[in-house]
Amino acid sequence: IEYLGRTVHQVKTRGPRIELGEIETRPGEHALVREAAVVAREDTPGDKRLVAYVVARSAAGADLAAVLRAYLGGLLPEYMVPAAYVAVE
Repeated sequence: IEYLGRTVHQVKTRGPRIELGEIETRPGEHALVREAAVVAREDTPGDKRLVAYVVARSAAGADLAAVLRAYLGGLLPEYMVPAAYVAVE
């Protein structure tokens, strides 16, 4: 028997179980974002947090994380807003 893990992409962080795909679509709707991926990282055992990896459009400024945090805070519940944002080229 070979166990391959869960087939769904649900994680539990600071609230109920959430589907990462639900969160990934929201940053992609913003005009400054070309593509986004959200993962649950556990850098400290027992402390999971959401991290968004974002590919910005060429017009994105240096403060993209603050803009996205405010944007997502108005669309998603607090426990679904990523704690960190990483810009990727």
